[in-house]
Amino acid sequence: MRLERCHNIADLRRLARKRLPGPVFGYLDGGADDEASLRANSTAFDRYALVPRILVDVGEIDTTTTVLGQRLDWPLICAPTGMSRLFHHKGEIAVARAAAAEGMLYSLSTLATQSIEDVAAATGGPKMFQIYVQRDRALLTDLIARCRAAGYAALCLTVDVPVAGNRERDFYSGMTIPPDLSPAALLDIARHPRWLWHYLTSPRFRYANIQHLIEDEKGNLNSLVKYVAAMFDRSVTWKDAEWMIGQWSGPFAIKGILSVDDARRAADIGASAVIVSNHGGRQMDGVPAPVDVIADIADAVGDRIEVILDGGIRRGGHIIKALARGATACMAGRPYLYGLAAGGEPGVAKALAILHDEFARGMALMGARSVAGLGPHMIRPAGRP
Repeated sequence: MRLERCHNIADLRRLARKRLPGPVFGYLDGGADDEASLRANSTAFDRYALVPRILVDVGEIDTTTTVLGQRLDWPLICAPTGMSRLFHHKGEIAVARAAAAEGMLYSLSTLATQSIEDVAAATGGPKMFQIYVQRDRALLTDLIARCRAAGYAALCLTVDVPVAGNRERDFYSGMTIPPDLSPAALLDIARHPRWLWHYLTSPRFRYANIQHLIEDEKGNLNSLVKYVAAMFDRSVTWKDAEWMIGQWSGPFAIKGILSVDDARRAADIGASAVIVSNHGGRQMDGVPAPVDVIADIADAVGDRIEVILDGGIRRGGHIIKALARGATACMAGRPYLYGLAAGGEPGVAKALAILHDEFARGMALMGARSVAGLGPHMIRPAGRP
């Protein structure tokens, strides 16, 4: 299969699986424990049926929206994903450039392999930085100052990683940090010479924004697990989040919300948005799919803050369903990573264009001339008499 023969996100996933070594694809594709939440994030959309409105003039469709103070061409945000250079040697910069071309907000992870400053220099598109509450407040202050200096539009605080999730695929494959690859896994990597060549000949793999904190004395990236244990603050509370909001003094999202009560607390401390997310099924297994709880959260706080759905987006129709259930916008990570693995920046552009086209087509078929026209009157439980 070639990139030009990919017509949906599932096609890009198949091509990514072909081009990546098995352990690397497993790291991208896998979730926690039995991966029930990972699967449910997408299949939960099937529980809802769309109800189009007919005989509406859809000669012109307006997909634009405003999220976190940024005017976007359509309501999808590129989610923060760590270690993007594992999947293609151009990494985060390739994604940021493709996102800018699609009129999207791109989110850079703390655990990115390219720096705050390098990504800002590579593209003028709107950018958000994803951050964790860490024990070292001086580090947090420094990261915030760097984002402000580099022109980032918003901050995103991820709150669902007090500890790393139990990602068993990675234990079996040896895709851990430090790696513990079996002979079979090493042979699988050798069977992907293009990936291996780029990995060996590209600049050294690094966590660009926290490099000095996780390298050992030999410069090896073998200290990430120790870094997470030592620096990620398990005692973080709403008071800490409120402190960060004050330090930033700009659009601020809290990511990892699944309950109405937590959404209310986020609004109370001054967050601009909540991101309804279970970390792509990579943290706690058995938690709700975001689309199942988005309506309750939107009903509770949607008049106070923006409500963004993250998790399970594989079709433009999923975005329509999320917005009809009350979301302000959506966020997705794996779809663009499949594109990145399948073909670098052109592959990311392909993934985003597929979803954008599906979304715009779906709006026309729904009889929705603008994003604001999508609402609860257009969706119902599937199979309800």
